[in-house]
Amino acid sequence: MTSSAISRTVSRLEKRLGVRLFDRTSRAVSLTQEGREFYERVASSLQEIEDAAARIQRAPAAVEGRLRLNVDPWFARFVLAPRLERLMSAHRALQIDLVARDRLGDLVSDGFDAALRFGEPKSSSLVAHPVMRTRITTCAAPSYLRRHGVPKHPNELAEGRHECLLFRNSMTGQPFPWEFHRGDEILTVPVTGRLVANDLATKLAACAGGLGITQTMMLGMAGSIARGELVPDWRDETLPLYVYYPSRRFLPPRMRVFLDFVAESLRETGG
Repeated sequence: MTSSAISRTVSRLEKRLGVRLFDRTSRAVSLTQEGREFYERVASSLQEIEDAAARIQRAPAAVEGRLRLNVDPWFARFVLAPRLERLMSAHRALQIDLVARDRLGDLVSDGFDAALRFGEPKSSSLVAHPVMRTRITTCAAPSYLRRHGVPKHPNELAEGRHECLLFRNSMTGQPFPWEFHRGDEILTVPVTGRLVANDLATKLAACAGGLGITQTMMLGMAGSIARGELVPDWRDETLPLYVYYPSRRFLPPRMRVFLDFVAESLRETGG
């Protein structure tokens, strides 16, 4: 800061206070009585500012503080929650406030540091970083298939011969349409069903119990399929997962660690 800039700043402060803070001569500058009194009163605050600045400058090396997250319920339950112990044991000063909900909302005004959502992002000022694409599969429990047979083609599901378990779109209030992808073949089938759920885990539990056929993400389902609880088919369709946060600039260490943790968790789960 130049001497002329300092002089202008002091002059503005004296004008605001209505007193002279310094006596100036051609050879020296000294505090007036009012200047000394003013300094004595603000000295402790100036030291607190210096201490705060020093602490913040040291902080980049520390993973600490609270991370408030808005997470898709499916991802929270099947991917994040089973692995949180590893993250939080490695960073004992990290606190996580995890809100599992099916809408993004206003990330900043709602006080969230980041969000994880499936589906293509809508236009917004948020940073939207793609982290994976998970496959969509159509599946049923072996017990259901023994009773009703295995559909030979997706069109059979529109003929009323099978019980289809549907998932409600929270934005429209209507069930999501069913698309079937296999290689270059894409079909949209107008299925109907007696069960419509707004929670994926509940719908999947009904499917595993033998109630009917459903569509679900492969993410987090490897164990159920390996145990024979679900039989998958037509699983070439994919759905993207994005992480949202307000800005790329000056990401705190807790956010960088969390993003690395998400990437590592997805490598483990596949999908």
